[in-house]
Amino acid sequence: MDSLIAASARALAAGDALGALKRVALREDPPALALRGIAMAQLGEHPRARELLRRASRGFGVHEELARARCVVAEAEVAMAMRDFGGSPRALAAAADTLDAHADRANALQARLIAARRLLLLGRLEAAAAALAPLDARDLPPSLAAVAELTTAELALRSLRIGPARAALARAHEAAGRARVPALLAEVAETQAALDRPAARRLFPGGEQALRLGEVAALLASNALVVDACRRGVGASDSWRPLARRPVLFALARALAEAWPGDVDREALIAYAFNTRRPDETHRARLRVEIGRLRALIAPQAGIEATARGFALKPRDTRDVVVLAPPIDGEQASLVALLSDGAAWSTSALALALDASQRTVQRALVELEAEGRVRSIGRARAQRWLAPPLAGFTTILLLPAALPIE
Repeated sequence: MDSLIAASARALAAGDALGALKRVALREDPPALALRGIAMAQLGEHPRARELLRRASRGFGVHEELARARCVVAEAEVAMAMRDFGGSPRALAAAADTLDAHADRANALQARLIAARRLLLLGRLEAAAAALAPLDARDLPPSLAAVAELTTAELALRSLRIGPARAALARAHEAAGRARVPALLAEVAETQAALDRPAARRLFPGGEQALRLGEVAALLASNALVVDACRRGVGASDSWRPLARRPVLFALARALAEAWPGDVDREALIAYAFNTRRPDETHRARLRVEIGRLRALIAPQAGIEATARGFALKPRDTRDVVVLAPPIDGEQASLVALLSDGAAWSTSALALALDASQRTVQRALVELEAEGRVRSIGRARAQRWLAPPLAGFTTILLLPAALPIE
């Protein structure tokens, strides 16, 4: 490794992308191309970064598999920043194995952290937890240790384990301070700020109360019957009934919970759950069927009793009934929450994260664009979507596939 390449690598490790570029900007050899690609990625020029990294990977010979593996890892990180999840994770896993075989422990851990962070972005929390479990961030460079702890903290926050999240953030802050990389310090500070922002609203007759993540976690762990409109489910203590794929049942549960301890008129339930203003006998028959299904589903936590004018929720064991609403209203709250991270998402990546069809996501984006809540850049296959950051509250509870509290 010549002196310019070494100096450029040291500048990149310290977060000085411009300083790194000054040293190798005019060079076309594979090591210089790789460093230029990483520098361009740090500056936010992701398409150019990917092109340079691919050129570098092709330039390394067949006997330079270590260098090619490092290029694969860097390109995977760029793809994640571009919210491009179309590639297979096998190449990244193979690169991690190659790095391990050459005793490059730091870059092997970086590859596995990228894989875990990708799973987090897609809402696959259980798979992300399994990927993080065997990783050991001890005796690593401070910047990499900070990323590892940040990933652990994000998983804990998405799982509503506030204590472990705070501990991981404290370790991330300490490691980022040692690394002296401003971008890492800013990311840690932003994640810590999420703990103090409103994450949900507790609805009650005549008003609402903003709740932070810690208060939401405490409420979900209590004995109360919680109808959670953020994650679309019903929970009480250690039990959780997801209803995200059964929207009619969730609409009925929410309507009954909002009226508790009173009842809800049958016509009002039909209008709310079936979105019709002119009910007939078929709607009334369907309401009875759906109420029966909901009654069977939540039987351990509550009963549903028929009244003279409608139905009423009757929780077991003198439980209170609580309705948690998202910090922002609208049917597309989860979509807006994903886009508000400041990154530009493709339609295919959004569909993958939300576990929905691309056509459904496209229709929702068109509606949101008409309302001025999102905007697009590029055209055709290069089209990307983004939304302004949502200041004042955190959208963690709106992100897909949150784990139930245990």
